[in-house]
Amino acid sequence: MVEPLSAWWGQQLVLCGWRFSATPEAVWTSEEARARLKALEVPDAGELGWRLLEAFPSDMPDSLRQLEALELLALARTAGWLSEARTRAWLVRLLMAIASRFTSLDDWLKALAHSRSDAGWTRGDDGFFEASLALSRLEQEEAGVTWPRLLEALEGRQPVPATELWPQGERDRVWMARAIFAPWVGGTTLTSTDDGLCEASDSGFDAQGHWPDVQRWLRDTWAIRTRDELIRLLLWLASQGHRYGWDIDSARMLSASQDERDKWLDELESDAASEEAERKAQGLAGTPAHAAASAELAAAAGLEQGPSPVAYGELLLQYLDRGEPLEFAAWDWLRLVDLAFAGLCAGWLSREEGEDFAAHGIDLLVRRYADWQGVARAYQRGRSLFEGADLTGSTDSDWRPLMASPVTPLRCELHALLPEAIRDRSRVAMRQWRSDSRHWVLAIASIREPDLLYRQGLPADVADARREEARQYLNETLALDTRDGVAGMARFWLPAQAHHLNQLAADAARGGLPDPQTPFGRADTAELERRQRLAVCHRHPASIVMAEKYAFYLLMVQDSRDFDAGELAQCAERLRSALCRFYPDAVRLLEAWAVWESAVPELEDHPLVNEIRWHLEDPGSLFHWLDWRASDWQEPGERPSLDRFTALALSGPLNSPCWGEPMVEHGRGVEELTGWLEGHYGLANAEMLIGFLDFLRDAGDRDEYQINYGPYTLNRARLDNEIDVLESGERGEDEQVHLDRLRRVRDNEARCNELDMAAWDIAQLVDLAIAGRQLGWLDAATFTAYLDSAHAMARAHYGSWKEYARGLFAGYAFFMGDTDQRDSFLRGFRDVLIQWLTAAPPLAGPWASLDFPGARPGHWPALHLDTLSGDARLLH
Repeated sequence: MVEPLSAWWGQQLVLCGWRFSATPEAVWTSEEARARLKALEVPDAGELGWRLLEAFPSDMPDSLRQLEALELLALARTAGWLSEARTRAWLVRLLMAIASRFTSLDDWLKALAHSRSDAGWTRGDDGFFEASLALSRLEQEEAGVTWPRLLEALEGRQPVPATELWPQGERDRVWMARAIFAPWVGGTTLTSTDDGLCEASDSGFDAQGHWPDVQRWLRDTWAIRTRDELIRLLLWLASQGHRYGWDIDSARMLSASQDERDKWLDELESDAASEEAERKAQGLAGTPAHAAASAELAAAAGLEQGPSPVAYGELLLQYLDRGEPLEFAAWDWLRLVDLAFAGLCAGWLSREEGEDFAAHGIDLLVRRYADWQGVARAYQRGRSLFEGADLTGSTDSDWRPLMASPVTPLRCELHALLPEAIRDRSRVAMRQWRSDSRHWVLAIASIREPDLLYRQGLPADVADARREEARQYLNETLALDTRDGVAGMARFWLPAQAHHLNQLAADAARGGLPDPQTPFGRADTAELERRQRLAVCHRHPASIVMAEKYAFYLLMVQDSRDFDAGELAQCAERLRSALCRFYPDAVRLLEAWAVWESAVPELEDHPLVNEIRWHLEDPGSLFHWLDWRASDWQEPGERPSLDRFTALALSGPLNSPCWGEPMVEHGRGVEELTGWLEGHYGLANAEMLIGFLDFLRDAGDRDEYQINYGPYTLNRARLDNEIDVLESGERGEDEQVHLDRLRRVRDNEARCNELDMAAWDIAQLVDLAIAGRQLGWLDAATFTAYLDSAHAMARAHYGSWKEYARGLFAGYAFFMGDTDQRDSFLRGFRDVLIQWLTAAPPLAGPWASLDFPGARPGHWPALHLDTLSGDARLLH
């Protein structure tokens, strides 16, 4: 330290009630200095940074604040908050500012007196007047360091640049971005490099100095009590945060009518009331967070509680009406940096971990904003939505002390803030936190359940209520039993469905979709328009459509905690491997998903395109930070060949479309299947089923028609006579059935006398064989044999799906009993056949995408690998 400057510094501190010392840093002990700092309402180094900034405003400085800054510098150095070199840099900058403004010591003292008077003597009579007189006498006597000697000591010095006042090392600059919360003044030890002064690698993060009550703040503000909770919340802020809810609501309300907006506000209020009542019933304190973060997340993470949802909603609508930029991400990413610093000071993060999270926040800011002004405005908009009050008008005043000060730590341009080495290291670290395949499941399932993104990083325990919810879903919706084991998950992987959609998209793009006019009528106009939307999908693999459902099912299985965790992890790894094969990166996957969701949404009245595109456009989204390195290729389920899929499709609309290889099931699904087989067919065991399947294959109802009814078509008189006899007498159940069928022969109903009705036997053969396989009554080889037989029979009897459909409908109509609902059943079956033949809607059934057994190829090849094997026309 230059001796005259140090001595003049010590002289001025007498005005603050200090005893004179030429080395002000040695006046107090470290404990005394910290106590005095606390009394001056400077409890930590962050507040010190603000006080130093306030001594250098953009306009006329306050001399009293400059004097206070001199005192704070001495105390901070003594307390160990500032390094010697950083203290000297601040002191020289401050003394040069004072000397450049005043012409003498008396001018300086008079300015201090006026400033104290304007402040209303809030500090009381603390001896300032007597100290001022003493300094004036010394000046007149030319004792001590006089004003001329001060100017002489400063003469020829270059102004200390702002970069010398704040940490500039590569590992330190990441903390500049938290300056809006508390400017970081640096560590206690500095080294000199080509870039100037920077913190030594082993200094700078004394929690007592930088944030003495950080753990209390984490607990009270964020309800964070452990390192694991902290990491999960840091990753949530990076990848979703409050901006997600705000962005989605903005996208919806942007095109909404006034009535829709009013309804949305009512829903916000109603949902908040329901959530609050539920929380109270569960014994949870506080009100739920507004639309920016769900009550579940707020309860788990203790997120700062915002105002009423209606206040948030009304402000968001004001933004929309006045054309405010709908950009809020800085609110999340600046707090990410701040929370990372808190975790570091709390001792829960290593220095590298803290730097990595902070660097990640800056990395995201750089990708979204051009400068600090853009960051400030976006932060203020987000803060306004969170607090339910419009604070955008005070952006300049709130940020002025930081942005306009000549010594601001934000002097460095935003895009030059993050060193490349630190940025690259942080990117590796962020991907490492999400490296396991579990995060793929979370990412995909989060499109429908956004709160799942709070589970990133370290696994958390699943609440009992969530476990019961998952178990109920598995039982009631998926009919998945613990006896199915993890292997049972394979039946939810449906590559045949993806192939079907891919083929329809390829045909739609080239005008090759099936004729909307069928033998049973014309397809619905709205569904035909929906089908044509598939044309825009032809360049995008459709596997994400089935992968989304599979990921959600897998998540529910994981949450039940009733299945082997290691095997479930293998399922997740296979899911990742399959998706990495079809989509090289997050952008391609999300683009494909958005296009397919717009064409075939799961919920027609609420497509999730906005949600998907949000992840596509947000650089922090988890999708962009997944590990895209595929392991050894193995799908979560079996991929059937085209012939196999075609054979399965022969069951037609007798049941739901069979999109995957049937597997042996247990539990409730078995009860439903056995009840159906016994109730409709009288089949009670495997032996009876095999016997009936053999009958369908070798003779079936088609032989019954040929033997018992076909001859009547050659002799109309005999037919009419038989009908008259049966109508004139008493009839039992069998006679009534016979009479009904004779009448159908007479009327040639559904062209039963003209059409080959073998399709009725073939469809039943496949349908019952599938049921037998699911019950475990047929082994794999036997099941395959029946499928092969059905495929061969269809090829021998028909040449197209239309012919097959005619035969199927004729058999269905002929052999159906004459019930009161017969006309309704026939009409419904006819409608479903139209849907299967035209793919309107697209997922009605797969006939429209498959070549009939033995028919010439009639479909355009898809442009990618996401298809079934066995198609010789693929160009890959």
